[in-house]
Amino acid sequence: MRIFVDEEELVLDDQKANQTIYSILTELGKYIPVGCHLDGLTPIGACRMCIVEVQGFKKPVSSCITKPFDGMKIYTNTEKLKIYRKYLTEFLFGERPHPCHVCLADGSCELQTWKFKIFEIKSRMIDYSEEDHKVDQTHKLYVLDHNRCILCFRCVRICHEYAGPHTLDVKGMGSNARIVIDLDDKWAESKSCISCGKCVMVCPTGALYMKNKEISKTRRFDIPKFLESKGKRIKVFESMINYI
Repeated sequence: MRIFVDEEELVLDDQKANQTIYSILTELGKYIPVGCHLDGLTPIGACRMCIVEVQGFKKPVSSCITKPFDGMKIYTNTEKLKIYRKYLTEFLFGERPHPCHVCLADGSCELQTWKFKIFEIKSRMIDYSEEDHKVDQTHKLYVLDHNRCILCFRCVRICHEYAGPHTLDVKGMGSNARIVIDLDDKWAESKSCISCGKCVMVCPTGALYMKNKEISKTRRFDIPKFLESKGKRIKVFESMINYI
């Protein structure tokens, strides 16, 4: 199979032809921003940060759930993509208050890195929500702060696919969606949580963190890939696998 990445021809063997565009591009050393995606977790294409342009397609596609086809022409850093990614970043900021200057993840937040270091967004491009959301501090070790959540669902997937109990889930739709513990219980009242901390390790913002410990020391973004290499993956979302 032949594809073209930023006008450069690339020949794919059968194994690479079955990979996603994101996997192929990152192996080439291309920078593709990702929010919901994390190697080892089921890709869901929820955040759209990993978009690329494909010739013949009216809209950019999510590279984490799209596979190549023969003759595909992919563009990874066009002016349109730069604008889209800036707005996507701003939409993620705008859905919740995200006060960086008082956030424990300040300096260790992927969303913050996109805005100020990678895309260099100088001012607000949209109106931000100022509505305060709940903070669950009932667990003896961890905190769930909905004000910092970008609904990437990394925590939900790692709890389901690796830890096993599926303690975390999603309630509501659209702007009302939020992460919940069991049947929307307080974290301290959870009957399923095993306090493994995997959800805290993969959170890209300050939505999940460990009490009395720096966030920079609790993050481990390679943990899904590490666990998968050890053969410890428990289950995947079959409906999503069939979709992609």
